[in-house]
Amino acid sequence: QVQLVESGGGLVQAGGSLRLSCAASGRTFSNKPMGWFRQAPGKEREFVAAISWSGDSTYYADSVKGRFTISRDNAKNTVYLQMNSLKPEDTAVYYCAAGKDYSVFYYYTETYTYWGQGTQVTVSS
Repeated sequence: QVQLVESGGGLVQAGGSLRLSCAASGRTFSNKPMGWFRQAPGKEREFVAAISWSGDSTYYADSVKGRFTISRDNAKNTVYLQMNSLKPEDTAVYYCAAGKDYSVFYYYTETYTYWGQGTQVTVSS
C-alpha cells in the first residue's frame, strides 16, 4: 500500500511559479514511476508530467514542456513538480500518482495504482 500526500498548491499570478511536492509512504517508492495529472472544472483528468522509477527519464505534456520540471528524491520518498511561467489555463487540481513497480507506462491514468487527494493551483490573469 502506498499513500500519497500533495502539498504546495495555491494562488499565483500569471507568470509566477509554484513547486508542488508529493510525499509517499511505503518502502517501494523507489521502484515506482511517478506522475502528475491535473483536472480543471468540467474537464477530464489529463497527464502533466511523469518520471521513471530510476529518475533517468522524464515525460511532459506539450502544454507544459519547457515550463514545468518533474524530479524525485528517493531518499525522501518525494516527487516534485516545479511550475514556472504559469498561465491561467494551468488552473486545476493537481494529483500525484504512483504506478506499478518498474512500469514503463506513463501517460494514462489507468496505468497508475495509487493517487493523492489533490492540491488546488489557481493562476490569476
